[in-house]
Amino acid sequence: MKRKRFGVVGLGNFGHHAARALYEEGHEVVAVDIDQDKIQRIRDYCTFAVAADAADREFLHAQGFAEMDAVVVSTGERSHLATLITLYLKELKVRNILVKAVSEDHGRILEKIGADEIIFPEKDMARKIARNLSTPNILEFVPLGEGYSITEAAPPASFIGKTLAELDLRRRHQITVIGIRDVLTGHFALLPPPDQVIKDSDLLVFIGRSEDIERVLK
Repeated sequence: MKRKRFGVVGLGNFGHHAARALYEEGHEVVAVDIDQDKIQRIRDYCTFAVAADAADREFLHAQGFAEMDAVVVSTGERSHLATLITLYLKELKVRNILVKAVSEDHGRILEKIGADEIIFPEKDMARKIARNLSTPNILEFVPLGEGYSITEAAPPASFIGKTLAELDLRRRHQITVIGIRDVLTGHFALLPPPDQVIKDSDLLVFIGRSEDIERVLK
């Protein structure tokens, strides 16, 4: 895995755990917060931690944010700070800017000024929990926009012993199996052939409209 360089601005619960997770994945992480206590808590879980006001274009430039692979901005309820920092990062041409929004309106403002991804942690987690409770065999769900998603799920009992050709999911349900992972052997088949037989040890990776995938899996 290629080692990447990330910045995390704002070290509340979300920012702290984002920085720590990236660092534990083996990446270089620069963590910034104006609160010295939060800096102390993150020091052992990042490459470099600095107590500073990140709403300063020259500071961000001096810390090398323009060369980072991505920057996560999470300033809590201080929406104006997140907005200003996002604007500066955009001016520095940071390639990937992810920002935690405090409201739908704030999210729209962030989108207008160029944030690449708007994060609503509570809403996103609530949707994931609701989806997992509604359709418990869904293991992973990645939204693609416009109602589409990539979903990894255990196959329904009616799939077992049948080939992809027999299931004919694309014609019948407008979804496609783009990968199959055998949990016993760890083997992963990307774009499996039509004669691939589905086993009870398989996990299927679907792409299609979320509602179509859910309907098939229920």
